[in-house]
Amino acid sequence: MKAKDLMVPAQDVLRPDDTLLRAVTLLRTVREGEECVGIKGLAVLDETGKLIGILSVGDFIKTAFPFYMGMMDLGEFSWDGMVETLARKAGDKLVKDIMSSVVITVEENSPLMEVIDHMIKHKVKRLPVLSKEGKVVGMLYERDVFFAVTKAMLKEEGGAI
Repeated sequence: MKAKDLMVPAQDVLRPDDTLLRAVTLLRTVREGEECVGIKGLAVLDETGKLIGILSVGDFIKTAFPFYMGMMDLGEFSWDGMVETLARKAGDKLVKDIMSSVVITVEENSPLMEVIDHMIKHKVKRLPVLSKEGKVVGMLYERDVFFAVTKAMLKEEGGAI
């Protein structure tokens, strides 16, 4: 089984100057067939289509948790509604300011073992999948790898080979 067999084809991508409001709209409204499923990360491409980062749900959630809060006892310095207030203010921030710029990728013909190796070694839950030309063609999610491996374990059709 190859990365291209499990990846979700790239439908939406972000640009570095997109706002978080646009990013959140895409993260929440991605469709799989007729169903709205949302996704956990989007590739960020420059104007030439080159991959320069990834924006994950985790990156977004960090915008509602200022770095200095980790140095304090939250009970003493937070208030009810604090996260909501910070989230409303984050909508105008730019993707380039919070995206992860170090991105681990795999090629579309990478075997499943290589995919798993990257996910474990680099502690990532999603991998952009690149064509031979280096263009983003899809995203591979930990859940899809999990289902392929468990199908093989359960000897179901379509399990990893």
